[in-house]
Formats: sequence, C-alpha cells, structure tokens
Amino acid sequence: MIMKSVFRLSYIVPVIIAVVIVFALFADGSEEQPASARSSDHSAGNTSADAGYTAAPQKSPSVMVAGAAELSVPAQRPSSLEGTSEPGGWAITDRLGNLVPTGELRQLFEYYLSALGEETLVQLVARIRLALSLLEEPARAQAFDTLGRYLDYKLALADLEAAYGETGAGGPEEIQRRMAEIQALRRTWLDADTAEAFFSDEEAIDRYQLARLGIGMDGGLSEQQRNEALAKAEMALPESVRQARQDTRKFARYEQVRESLGSDPEALRAWRQQEFGEEAAQRLEELSAEQEDWNRRWQSYAKERDTLNVSGLAEPEREQGLALLREKYFSETERIRAQALDSVQ
Repeated sequence: MIMKSVFRLSYIVPVIIAVVIVFALFADGSEEQPASARSSDHSAGNTSADAGYTAAPQKSPSVMVAGAAELSVPAQRPSSLEGTSEPGGWAITDRLGNLVPTGELRQLFEYYLSALGEETLVQLVARIRLALSLLEEPARAQAFDTLGRYLDYKLALADLEAAYGETGAGGPEEIQRRMAEIQALRRTWLDADTAEAFFSDEEAIDRYQLARLGIGMDGGLSEQQRNEALAKAEMALPESVRQARQDTRKFARYEQVRESLGSDPEALRAWRQQEFGEEAAQRLEELSAEQEDWNRRWQSYAKERDTLNVSGLAEPEREQGLALLREKYFSETERIRAQALDSVQ
C-alpha cells in the first residue's frame, strides 16, 4: 500500500481529472479517433509507451480546441474558482514570437480543468482558449496546439491508469517501470521541450520518492549511511523543491520550540531571531499573535454559535443569527473563513 501511494503521489490529481475527461468526451459527443492516431505527428522519433492501452477507439479531446472557438464563455466562473486568481507567468515567447513552454502554462490548463463537473469539458476548453487568446501569433496557435495535445495526453493517461487497475505497483522495479511508461507517454503526445517544462519537477520528485523507498528497504545500511543516502538523493531535487523541504523542516522545528517555550516569551523571541533573523522573527511573532487572537475569538464565537444552533429557531432566523455573530467577532475577510469552517463542523 505504501509503495502504491508513493507511485501515485505526484500525478493522482491529474489522473482523476483525466478520468473525468473520458466521461466528458462521450457526453460532449466529440468525433471518434484512436487515442494514438496523432502520436506519429507529435514528436519525431518518439515511440508509444504501451500500444495496448491505445488500441481501443477513443474520442480525441483535442478536436474541442478548435470547436470551442465559437462558444461563448459565461461571465461567472465555476463556483470552485470564485475568489481565486488565474495563474500567471505563462505568456512567454522568444524573440521570434514563438511560444516558450513553461510549467506555468500547464498550471493554467489544470486551473480550469479542475472545475470539470461544474462545467462541461468543452466549456472549460473555451475558457482556456480565451485566456490563451491574449498571445500574438505564432505563439497563440502554438498554445492552442499544446492545449490539444495535453488534453489527448490526459485521455491516454486515463487509459494507462485503467490498464494498471487497482492492484498495487509491487516492488521498486515495478514502480520504476510504470514511471518510465508515464514519462514515455508524455513525450509521445508532447514535444520534448514541452514535456520537460510541464513535468521535469514532478518527475524529479518521483525519482526521489523511489530512491527513498529503496533506501528505506535496504536493511544493510547503518543509520548514518541511510541518512547520507537520503541527503544525496535530496540533492537531485530541483532547487525550489529542496528549499521548500528545508523550510518545512525549519518551521516544523519552530512549532516544536514554540510549544516547549510557550511559557517563556523572551526565550522564544531570542530563538526566533537566531534561527530566522530579526525581520522574519518579527513577522513570526506578529503571526503568532494574530493566530492567538483568532483562536480566542473563534472559541467565543463557537460557544454562541452552538447555543444558537440548539435554540430551535427556524432556518432563516438561525442563518440570520449566525451572520450577525460572524459580524460581531470577525472582519469581512475572516467571515469567509469562519463560514467555511462552520460548513465542515
């Protein structure tokens, strides 16, 4: 089970979206085309990862990209995207006006595709097209083409996942084989530069997770050797990922120290300054104070809320009472957080 979780870690959400795409295609009635029909056009010299999962006829989602051009986009976003910002940093071109593929471009695609189910696939493709339309030619046409190929890749990925079934990946060798198949699939549907830009960090994390698994299973390593091997494996991660891991460890340590020095504010302040520097330590102290203030207000609010919930009021009056309570204890932006927390009580 652990090995299966490691293997699925970095692409489980995209796989879920890909599966939804499969169902959306049949609902939207796109034209039929084998999933591998365009693979020979995509990247010279590339070969299919596994002919077995592309043998059955599928409906190619890439045909939606051109068809969505005539579709009007509703002004209101899907509810899951309300209050969020469209990813930026993806509109990069070279000096000749050609599109430069980036991880941010994939983030743009996934941002809208995450709303599948709230809107149809073709509607979301129309939204992505609208965002891409700010590019000038030839980058615009190249971005549309990349979107189509990415959607076809998502469908092929769903086919591959279905071929794996529910069985675990087995040992490290099997996990590595599946990782290689997925990497090959990406480079079948996408050109090498785009696949690298879209997935290089994800694939580096996959390799690191696989290395960690192997190190953990090697009973011949001493504790020191295991730590050295893990440190060496971590060095192969992208700089941004390594920094994030270091920050996570640092702040995990901070939480432990804050708990142990909670009764000695001066000692905690000195530790923060030594560990993070004066400016960051000041900000951490402010955040701690803000969190403590929130906790106090939340506890008071929760007591009154619970009393109101058992008061026997009709639903409209109860909702009005809750709204007044939130106004009493929280700022306008905090009320959104409070209401969200109430919904999961």
